[in-house]
Amino acid sequence: MTGFSVPRVAMPATLLQTAGGKREGEIYVMERVPQHAGQETPLDMLNRAEGFFPFRPKGNGAGVLLVAKARTVSLTVPLAEAEVKARLSAAKRARLELTLADGSQLLGWATLELPQHHSRVLDYLNAVAEPFFAITTGDGVHLVNRAHVLYARPED
Repeated sequence: MTGFSVPRVAMPATLLQTAGGKREGEIYVMERVPQHAGQETPLDMLNRAEGFFPFRPKGNGAGVLLVAKARTVSLTVPLAEAEVKARLSAAKRARLELTLADGSQLLGWATLELPQHHSRVLDYLNAVAEPFFAITTGDGVHLVNRAHVLYARPED
């Protein structure tokens, strides 16, 4: 039986898990997806139904690890300028401080792509059942697992 494989694109990422600290490496996203033009975003990949994703740690020779999404606190990827500019033109930005389950804090911007009458930070955090959401900072886009957020404080 021959399996069908969708071409993948490697992308640098920093993985933070519930145990084991931060790890530098790369993730793999699909070259094309049916829901939008272009390649799959890391957020699309994390919010797919599968429970694990491939991650190749930098320089340890261990090969690819299959990482449990449920134990992933956040995945940080570089900021994609073209995508951000296109999305921000039609969205509201809100400054947000997150406190994660390990006590660490993350201060950045959430892009609220919601109807005008539901555009509060609370609406953004509760809007969808998808486990991961994005917070943008100066050092990249942090894809945060809702299950590992203790609380969020809107700055606006």
